[in-house]
Amino acid sequence: MSAKAVFLDKDGTLIDDIPYNVNPDLVRLSTGALEALRLLQDYGYQLLIVTNQSGVARGYFREEQLQQVEARLRELLSSAGVFLTGFYYCPHYPGGEVSQYAVECTCRKPQAGMIYKAALEHHLDLEATWLVGDILNDIEAGNRAGCQTVLVDNGHETEWDMTSIRQPTFMVKNLVEAAHMIVAEGPKRNLRYGEQEQRAN
Repeated sequence: MSAKAVFLDKDGTLIDDIPYNVNPDLVRLSTGALEALRLLQDYGYQLLIVTNQSGVARGYFREEQLQQVEARLRELLSSAGVFLTGFYYCPHYPGGEVSQYAVECTCRKPQAGMIYKAALEHHLDLEATWLVGDILNDIEAGNRAGCQTVLVDNGHETEWDMTSIRQPTFMVKNLVEAAHMIVAEGPKRNLRYGEQEQRAN
């Protein structure tokens, strides 16, 4: 039985953005994050993280250090009765210093590889799925996978290269507003991009 889900960007969307942080003691949920995720969970949405972590490729931290960040994030959420279905990250960056990670890949947003992988592993229905992020690379990844997309316009997007594939379904000011928008709209198919991407693959 396929399930509906919400994919969430991590840094700047779900938690406060501290660049390249892997210190679990510094992980702080963004304002309203618990309220927003609890609402989505109550409406039957599975919750998953999809995050670019180029700090691995850049040599700033080791890949295994992300596990302690994931553990801390799950701890903060579960203490309030919110549970993650999955935590997906891309350690790659073509301009990185660590050769095994300094590669082109299909998982680094704006590519949709993490979303497709999660959908396969957790039997998610991409026709009933949303993606929430704070920059247009997040939105493009969601659109490519066929998700409905919500941009949290909190000042983190600075380039605004708003091509058609980077156009969010909705734009909101915070994560709570995003959650209310999702439950009000319900699952709807993003026909503009998802089918094109599926055919291309």
